[in-house]
Amino acid sequence: MFIGREKELSTLEKLYSSDSFEFAVIYGRRRVGKTTLISNFCKDKESIFFVAEEFDNEFNLRKFTEVVLEKYKENYIDKFTDWLKAFKYIASKAKNERLILVIDEFPYIAKANRTLMSILQNIIDHEFLETKIMLILCGSAMSFMENKVLGYKSPLFGRRTAQMQIKPFNFYEASRFLENYSINDRIITYSILGGVPQYLLKFDYKKSVKENIISNILDTSAYLYEEPINLLKQEMRQPALYNSIISAIAGGYSKLNEIATKISATTDKTATYLKNLQELRIITRVTPIMEKDNSRKSIYKLNDNLFKFYYKFVVNNVNLIEQGNTKYVYDKIKDELNGYVSYIYEDICIDYLIELNKKQENPFMIEQIGKWWGGNPKTKKQEEIDIVGIGNESMIFGECKYRNEKVDIEVVEDLIRKSEIFGCDDKYYYVFSRSGFTKRVEDYARENERVRLIWDQEI
Repeated sequence: MFIGREKELSTLEKLYSSDSFEFAVIYGRRRVGKTTLISNFCKDKESIFFVAEEFDNEFNLRKFTEVVLEKYKENYIDKFTDWLKAFKYIASKAKNERLILVIDEFPYIAKANRTLMSILQNIIDHEFLETKIMLILCGSAMSFMENKVLGYKSPLFGRRTAQMQIKPFNFYEASRFLENYSINDRIITYSILGGVPQYLLKFDYKKSVKENIISNILDTSAYLYEEPINLLKQEMRQPALYNSIISAIAGGYSKLNEIATKISATTDKTATYLKNLQELRIITRVTPIMEKDNSRKSIYKLNDNLFKFYYKFVVNNVNLIEQGNTKYVYDKIKDELNGYVSYIYEDICIDYLIELNKKQENPFMIEQIGKWWGGNPKTKKQEEIDIVGIGNESMIFGECKYRNEKVDIEVVEDLIRKSEIFGCDDKYYYVFSRSGFTKRVEDYARENERVRLIWDQEI
């Protein structure tokens, strides 16, 4: 089942329709659907689709030869002895016909053969430019693709005609997988799985969220049960160390020095480990909106919802799960689920405002959006604001309440009070609630057009 990615497909189709040489670089974290996207695009088109493997150069060249010769059904006397000859052969076949040449997991062969990118540079400049080849290099090694392929020091720099970072779906995109669920069940499911298509496809949406958690996450034979651990093993040389860092962040240790102390490492080493996890898009470094990127207020948080759920609820209950006490573990999870979802609910509400922004349905165009925390100069206390949206001369302040009771007027009043920290005359207030609002709040909002109430049924 292929869902979404209309913009990406449209971009690829536009490149394809040029009928001249094109070179697209596509990258993104594992499981995000890069290969599925490209396969869907290549359907019913002339293409050579090669998936590199983590073996030596000779192995991949031999496999590439097999794929190419299978495409053209020719009795080539021997395997290609080098990549240059292989690419020249393909160029000779694509002089007058459109051909998509896909090399998936490109970093595997580029690392095995350090000259490969220079070879590609040469073949593009002297052969491919005169053909109808559409070259696609795809990879999951984010830092390699960004620095070694797209970076200005790369031999390929300046030769691409397009690049795409394939990201996980936001809540609204992910909801297309969840159409059989209520809005609240969609919120809970997204909070568990995030926007990674391969994870979203593992749930059976004819079953309840409870049944899916038990059978697809708490079952030791299920794909998702060990997925975060397996992903770390696949990507990292020291998975146990990174496992400790992720556990620390999941446990509430969000600042560099806190994490370093928790894992008994220096801050310099910890910073390096955190950078590696950032490159995998497993964690992210968050700074209060309007603060500089190097602000000391910055914190680290898990960027992947499955990792958040796994390290909060699975890791701490492994012994019980291994004993088969999955229903007991689910009951423990259920007691804490609302509190867990409430933090991700804030991100979903930000997605809501971004969707309104696309439709130009906000009172102004939001140019920056995020969260804010810091000291209140009036009260001398630390304050937090769930959402801050900034326009040219206007601001939106948002409060997100994921709880089983209606929001009362004190929540609105507190949001307005906190907004006074910011020197802006044109302010709007958005209050999001899972369970609706009291009559006092609804009456207040009717009399004040700058206060907008969003019940989760509207999200």
